Amino acid sequence: MTPPLPPKPVPRADRVSLWGHLRAFRRDILSAQPVRLYRAWMAEFRTPFFESYLCNDPALVRRVLDERPQDFPKSNRVTEGLRPLLGRSVFVTNGEEWLRQRRIIDPAFEGGRLREAFPAIWAASEAAVARMGEGEVEVELAASHAAADVIFRTLFSIPIEDRVAQAVFHEFRAYQRSAPILNLGAFLRLPHWVPRLHRGATRRSAREIRGLIAGLTAERAAAIAAGTAPADLATKIMTTPDPVTGARFETDEMVDQVAIFFLAGHETSASALAWSLYLLATHPEVQERVTAEAESLRPEFGTLGALRLTRDVFREALRLYPPVPMLVRETLRPDEFRGRRVRRGAQVVISPWHLHRHERLWERPDAFDPDRWAGEVPQGGYLPFSRGPRVCPGAGFAMLEGTLMLAHLVRAFRFEALPDRVPVPVAHLTVRARDGIWLRVSRR
Repeated sequence: MTPPLPPKPVPRADRVSLWGHLRAFRRDILSAQPVRLYRAWMAEFRTPFFESYLCNDPALVRRVLDERPQDFPKSNRVTEGLRPLLGRSVFVTNGEEWLRQRRIIDPAFEGGRLREAFPAIWAASEAAVARMGEGEVEVELAASHAAADVIFRTLFSIPIEDRVAQAVFHEFRAYQRSAPILNLGAFLRLPHWVPRLHRGATRRSAREIRGLIAGLTAERAAAIAAGTAPADLATKIMTTPDPVTGARFETDEMVDQVAIFFLAGHETSASALAWSLYLLATHPEVQERVTAEAESLRPEFGTLGALRLTRDVFREALRLYPPVPMLVRETLRPDEFRGRRVRRGAQVVISPWHLHRHERLWERPDAFDPDRWAGEVPQGGYLPFSRGPRVCPGAGFAMLEGTLMLAHLVRAFRFEALPDRVPVPVAHLTVRARDGIWLRVSRR
């Protein structure tokens, strides 16, 4: 069995009304995309409210993300719907505010920090194996539980079984189900003081999550003041001064940052891990190779070097099912894309979903082939963690977590696909399966 191709697209945009297209876009950002975009270098879409350009040309991707990121700040078209949860976190800010936040956050993920996080990720992996059931199992839920456990162990030195951690996990699942990927109100050029509409359930979950995180943050601040705080990511970030101003994060600012750490580190890792298990279930010969490789795994950081195939399976899952399917930027000044004049304020979409399956960039783009990573891969055709100055600071952390967690689970269990339950990828906060990913699980 091979993994499903992208969802069948709706008809061309000029055959449906603008609002019909936007409703489809909001319901599922993936199936609203025409098939031709998997070959096009660029596509233009105009409406009475905005114009946007989907850029698959690697040269344009470099211009927007690497060479001139200051001219293409992050757009609020997508982030508007996340503000009740994320506030002014590093995910939504631009300019000097974003630079200051990154100067404080980045040191927590540098160099030896991965080695320091290894024991916590190992413990979370063992706990994931202990929790895994047998029979027909919805592995997206299991992956979400495991990824949340990693976040709490590495950020606050508490396991998912902790009362507050459990509460955050369950509230976040409610938030994930209620929050749309697109807030249609963000497409209207309204003054900033006009309130945006958010679903009542989304607002409630966001309030609950932020309240729980605020309690954890206040407790950690007190422990830091008393000299009793553990040396984890929260302590590192809260005690790191901005090298330019010397200021540290205030408590409210830290709540914003913890919220995005949970969103980025939990949602994206859970998505990638679940799709990795599905791909191995549909390719049992690769699963057996991963199992054999995982036999050499030991609780020492240095043993990760032997998990090359496992790492490449995770990379290939990130290619086929990138957790963040689209990155949206906005032009600050007029420009020109492939001979087209682009106005100030236009939306620029960089789509890992299309780039990773682009027919002109990849050989057999829809095929699962982890061995492709042993050779040359297309330059500019792979960006699961974005790239340039706004590359995800936790990219190395995510690769470590995904590889280690996958090796533990496959070493302990055999995963088999269910022919009558083929998952269909859809975009919520991340690329998930419409009805979950169900696999038959049996202990080895």
